[in-house]
Amino acid sequence: MDEPGQQAVVVGVAGGSGSGKTTVAEKILEAIGPDRLAFLSQDSYYRDVEWKGHEEQARYNFDHPHAIDTDLLVEHVAALKEGRPAKVPVYDFVIHRRRTETIETEPRRVVLVEGILLFVEPALRDLLDFKIFVDTDSDVRLARRLERDIAERGRTMESVLHQYMTTVRPMHLEFVEPSKRWADIIVPEGGENRVALGMVTARLEQLLGGALPDLGSSS
Repeated sequence: MDEPGQQAVVVGVAGGSGSGKTTVAEKILEAIGPDRLAFLSQDSYYRDVEWKGHEEQARYNFDHPHAIDTDLLVEHVAALKEGRPAKVPVYDFVIHRRRTETIETEPRRVVLVEGILLFVEPALRDLLDFKIFVDTDSDVRLARRLERDIAERGRTMESVLHQYMTTVRPMHLEFVEPSKRWADIIVPEGGENRVALGMVTARLEQLLGGALPDLGSSS
């Protein structure tokens, strides 16, 4: 934190799975700098379920708000905003369980929070000073999710498509898509939209009281 007693600025980046949230978050990180930014991913806060078998795990709805330990995420965002550290859980997406270790996250001038369901819960939404929703076509999001889950999470194409049709798409329509009405700015096509990212830069400069590198630049 820059000054004792100064609250951090909390920026939330939400949007559907595969929308390009991570790209936007990375551009914000590059502009602000890691020495001034603490990052939290909502993915780290999936509830730790003791599975009774593979079938139970396969039926579980990971895309419903109840799958997220929102109380813990709210507690950690509030702590970082007030200048206190947070012990962030580590979630293993191969076995769908939390690991025993945690990551000590120190408070910084900016707290950047990324996640699909960020704007759904009022308690979490109220902690966000600037809300960005990344809006991308469903076919693009599905293609990105397939590539990511197969390459990084050891999934099969069949399992990814089954989950998409049974939970991801319905939950997106029920929770994620309606939540964009709470956004301060909507960024179509994620990190490729230089005009929208320029607007994000301008708003962050207002919140932080200083000039930043242009998020929309190609450099």
